[in-house]
Amino acid sequence: MARAEAVNALLSGLTGRLDATVGGKARLRVVLLLGGVLSLQSADTGTVGALAPQLERAFHIGNTEVGLLITASSLMAAASSLPMGVLVDSTHRVRLLVVTVSLWSVCMAASGLATGYGVLLLTRLALGAVIAASGPAVASLTGDLFPAKERSRIYGMVLTGELLGAGAGLILSADIGAAAGWRAPFFVLAVPSIVLAISLHRLLPEPGRGGQSWLRPGDERIKPAEEVAGPPTATDEGDAGTGPSPAVAMSVVEDSEVRRRARERPDIEPHDDLLREGDPADLSTWGAVRYVLRIRSNLVLIGASVLGYFFLAGVRSFALLFSEGHFQISQGAASLLFVLIGVGAVAGTLAGGRVADWLVHRGTPDARPIVAGVSFIGAALVFLPGLLSGRLLVSWPLFMVAGGLLSSPNPALNAARLDVVPSALWGRAEAVRTFGQALLEAFAPLIFGYVSSLLGGPQAGFGSGLNPGSERAMAATGTGLEYTFIIMLAPLFAAGVLLLMSRRAYLRDVATADATERAHIRPR
Repeated sequence: MARAEAVNALLSGLTGRLDATVGGKARLRVVLLLGGVLSLQSADTGTVGALAPQLERAFHIGNTEVGLLITASSLMAAASSLPMGVLVDSTHRVRLLVVTVSLWSVCMAASGLATGYGVLLLTRLALGAVIAASGPAVASLTGDLFPAKERSRIYGMVLTGELLGAGAGLILSADIGAAAGWRAPFFVLAVPSIVLAISLHRLLPEPGRGGQSWLRPGDERIKPAEEVAGPPTATDEGDAGTGPSPAVAMSVVEDSEVRRRARERPDIEPHDDLLREGDPADLSTWGAVRYVLRIRSNLVLIGASVLGYFFLAGVRSFALLFSEGHFQISQGAASLLFVLIGVGAVAGTLAGGRVADWLVHRGTPDARPIVAGVSFIGAALVFLPGLLSGRLLVSWPLFMVAGGLLSSPNPALNAARLDVVPSALWGRAEAVRTFGQALLEAFAPLIFGYVSSLLGGPQAGFGSGLNPGSERAMAATGTGLEYTFIIMLAPLFAAGVLLLMSRRAYLRDVATADATERAHIRPR
């Protein structure tokens, strides 16, 4: 009895602490639900990477074929991202998430029932089509539920779900797969998605567009779109507009600190060519895509984000194989190692968002690209000695720090993209980014697997003379992956440099987005 009371007290204290950190129960509920949506996408990729040894033995395949399983899903997600972005900007976003999350569960169960490699590949294609809605929907909902001044911090919390999902897919799937076979993890991970779909339907109402339903600290509920009354009006972060708007209409003008500082600087002028485009809410699908791609700093923000996810996708897919071969440790020990690295990644994600917002409040309006750029460069520099070292006790602390640095840019990058894009285009803008991310993530496992096979000698698996589970094959795989990871650090470093060089362009694009929304706000 005393133990149960102690556990209840601990849980109550933890819940209270989370409420205080996020700003109340309503805000915490949104963060958990949106984080849960992102966790499904990353858990899926992590599952295939964790089951790579079992899949190779079951289907007599090698690293390239394992990479193709992830590539197929990501390619389909890339192809589906723009249609999903259009739906996000024009329909009920929460209902869209409920449908896609439910279908995700069906696809995962179908993967577990696959009777051969070809069937498994087909289920991966179906899965990619349904996960494409997650990025655009989460970005749009985050922008409409949280003011710009704290979006980096909030995004850090939401993206923690992505990391936890990747960890669950990698660690739990490895352990479950080792104990019960490769099919079991797919069935196990299908269950939480059903719970999430029900929770989204019951707990998350569709918010008003453009900040009409911003959740302030202490708010007990979300104001649904249908409850918003009166015409839209311009506002600052402390007083969101209360008027309704069509699905893609802009309703409020965010007067965030970043926008105010950009507007006040005499050396920062909006881009006249974008201002002449007219109301972004009236653009066609392809017109919106062209508009988004003409935002200079947005291209850099997208490119940096995509390169970061490219590296992460490759590492995530072959992390266990690398550890087993490079350090000559068991799968269980490798799983424990990546639990520790995952802790560093979560800490980096939370810290990156907080630091970016803190620097903005301290008078550095371009803090978001600065934080992201420095973090990418630091991640590349810290990963390198960890990869070169053959001693586990030397490498894993470096990997833990590098994992944190690799994850910390994402909250700042996500918030920065909302800064430079008018709110009427948030869904389609994120779809463009999702397309690029999914495309590179699609080829990352395939490229990592193929390059590692070239650099590590003959590929263990079908058509080779090596037994996939032999010590010689694992050592060859570890060596090839070590060289591959080192080569792939170069794009990561380049992404950081490009972000630092884009700071002025970012501020000019912030000023352009601000001027665009102010020019087309619908007056009372």
